[in-house]
Amino acid sequence: MPAVTIVVVEDEASLRRDLVEYLRGCGFDAIGAKNGRELDDVIATREVSLVILDVNLPGEDGFKIATRLREMPSIGIIMVTARGSTVDRVVGLEIGADAYLVKPVEMRELEAQCKALLRRLEANAAAQRAAGATPTAAPHVHGALAGAPAGEEASWALDATDWSLTSPTGVRISLTSMEMKLTSLLASQARQPATRDQISQALYNRRWNPDDRSIDTVVGRLRHKVEAAIGASAPLKSVHGVGYVFSAQVRVL
Repeated sequence: MPAVTIVVVEDEASLRRDLVEYLRGCGFDAIGAKNGRELDDVIATREVSLVILDVNLPGEDGFKIATRLREMPSIGIIMVTARGSTVDRVVGLEIGADAYLVKPVEMRELEAQCKALLRRLEANAAAQRAAGATPTAAPHVHGALAGAPAGEEASWALDATDWSLTSPTGVRISLTSMEMKLTSLLASQARQPATRDQISQALYNRRWNPDDRSIDTVVGRLRHKVEAAIGASAPLKSVHGVGYVFSAQVRVL
């Protein structure tokens, strides 16, 4: 079984190195990142199971990063900070952190928190797989596909009511709010690419900043989710210099 990937987001180089080395010694695939942008780069290129996140980061602080990460429910968050007040701890937990540790961190406690959190995440993932193990779509979706004329391309179905995307073979994929916004935009484009500015407006209600990698993060997680569910390439493609396109026919229900 491949090692679980953990990203340590810490701007203090010596502490980041110590945490990464210790976690690697525990058998994890640990990677260091000094800020949110480096974290986004890692998430865009590989599957991350857990993020250990410092609060006092330059630029985008840990609270803001944690808020973004909550759009990716498969990633666990452990916040590590010098802030030990009850208010900061409550804020961290309310915005979605799974655990909150105060510096100086006891390495064995951090290891125990990581293992406990990973067990909970795996249990949640197993429950979701069990719930969606039978690739059966809702009756009205099957009816729409069955009624397609012979030779017509089978379509995907996007259900705006229960936030799900169903493949032409009937595999239903639950979406987060960000994934739903993204898929709705791409579905409305009739196989024409949506620009990064259009996507940024749809997801965050702001113009796209070329230094912001959050769009790539959302797209990367959605692509991975779809491919894991259907066992094939997702029809979610990058268009160089433009943005992204859903390259298959999709019906909005």
